[in-house]
Amino acid sequence: MVKNNYTYSIVPEPVRYEENIGVFHLDNMVSIYSDPRYMTQAKALQKSIRNDIRYDLKIADNSNRDRAIKIIDSPDIKHPEGYLLKITDKNIIISASTDKGIFYGTQTLRQVMMQSTDTKLKSVTIKDYPRFEWRGLHIDVSRHFFPVSFILKLLDLMSFYKLNRFHWHLTDDQGWRIEIKKYPELIKTGAYRKQKDGSIYGGYYSKEEIKKVISYADKLHIEIIPEIEMPGHSRAAIASYPELSCRGEKIYISNKWGISENVFCAGKENVFEFLENVLSEVIDLFPGEYVHIGGDECPKERWKNCSDCQRRIEQEGLRDEYEMQSYFIKRIISYLKNRGKKAIGWDEIMEGGLAKDAILMIWRGDGIDTGKKAVALGNDIIYCPNPICYLDWKQTSTDKRGAFGVTTIGKIYDYEPVPEGMSEGEAKRIMGLQGNIWTEQMGTEKIVEYMAFPRTLAIAETCWSLNKRNWDDFAKRVKVHLETLKEMGVNCCRDIER
Repeated sequence: MVKNNYTYSIVPEPVRYEENIGVFHLDNMVSIYSDPRYMTQAKALQKSIRNDIRYDLKIADNSNRDRAIKIIDSPDIKHPEGYLLKITDKNIIISASTDKGIFYGTQTLRQVMMQSTDTKLKSVTIKDYPRFEWRGLHIDVSRHFFPVSFILKLLDLMSFYKLNRFHWHLTDDQGWRIEIKKYPELIKTGAYRKQKDGSIYGGYYSKEEIKKVISYADKLHIEIIPEIEMPGHSRAAIASYPELSCRGEKIYISNKWGISENVFCAGKENVFEFLENVLSEVIDLFPGEYVHIGGDECPKERWKNCSDCQRRIEQEGLRDEYEMQSYFIKRIISYLKNRGKKAIGWDEIMEGGLAKDAILMIWRGDGIDTGKKAVALGNDIIYCPNPICYLDWKQTSTDKRGAFGVTTIGKIYDYEPVPEGMSEGEAKRIMGLQGNIWTEQMGTEKIVEYMAFPRTLAIAETCWSLNKRNWDDFAKRVKVHLETLKEMGVNCCRDIER
């Protein structure tokens, strides 16, 4: 793909982009025709065009006309997320063999239309398909809670850049955010905390609200992955039901950041009963393949001094508390597998022994060595290394917002998730990567947007694009998208730093 000289700045960069002679004249007389199989996508495109550029195009009942946007089934396009977009002087044609492919073709067309300053669209041919199946964005709603309206906005932005996995971090020490009918105290007590100034802060998503989000995401071809943290980061659950801890004492929900020593007791059967009941309702609510079970940053001190936990270690023939955490995680994974779900855990679930069926989400360091070990064991992996994919870090050397050090958009763009020396077979176990939004320092929607954009564009490009990296070209395209995002009402960081 020739760099820097093209009319349109597509993110993520397509596999192949060619400009041709001629222009397509866009006005309200243009119609949309669709193969009946893709009529839902045609109507969605019609709505997007109305919102994006204020043109009200009609749905046509036949394909025998010029000056139309035609959505065509094409079995020759083999990749399930691949598409072909052709703009000629007579028609715009989006071809694919699946609903997903058509959808991603329409997102590229939206970018083209939003970058056109007049009614003339340059003739182009774009052939495209993704590098990785997992192209994700994560948000923590425990530290700071965000309403459904904002979650839907994030989903819209994800789909515009062809991201397809939304990792919803629903529980942690600072708040429990999902309604569980069997355990009402989780939202009555667990969803709210007393702040240092004495005010009460919190919120939760009802099951009806979650169903609304799932339905919305489904139309955008985004799978939602709920995360229920265990055995650590469980203070909000324990504050609701103290008997789930080793000591059984009443505690408050944390109003500060960091790691709490209050964790689920691994020696009590009622803890596993509780978690299986919670997960049962989660499974019934979320139709996707995956459930994230956390597994990170679990202090072991309470277990070391708990008679129930020490009895468990002896009865199960475990060497220490690390093997007991592995026992804990493997037991939950077995339950999920029996319910038809695949379990994902943070990379600490390797400690004490990695479950055969677990998918490892690698966050510590650059993740390369951990990834190699997991792949060698036969496990699939997802990369989100800290700080490279952590969107709570400062994004420029002069930025005042953000925690810890600096993670520029350039650092994300330069990250290569497939390490040198990994075989083709091993590389296939890399499902992809995601950006993580941890919200300790993000108390408002505007701050989340500022921290996430435009860096999410680098996540999207690394996930999707097969082409050799060219920072200058990418930076140029991002500058164009800063204006597009502004039009979409997104509060972006305006600085692009490598």
